[in-house]
Amino acid sequence: MAIRLYALDGCPYCETVHDALDDAGVEYETEWVEALHSKRAEVKRVSGQRGVPVLVDDERGVTMAESEKIVEYVERTLA
Repeated sequence: MAIRLYALDGCPYCETVHDALDDAGVEYETEWVEALHSKRAEVKRVSGQRGVPVLVDDERGVTMAESEKIVEYVERTLA
């Protein structure tokens, strides 16, 4: 899948991004991460940091964090 979202269950920022992707009709895959930052090696590998949400758009070569920036990207680029 071209769009992946790294998210934590119960994270309100992650839910905001999920909602934006769903509202835009974007197909994506969610990679659920562990609550402990020390267990987020995959997030660190793809984004350089361990916080979530992180969106990876392989088709456009974009990896980004921060829910506000991701929502803006979804609305501007993917919708």
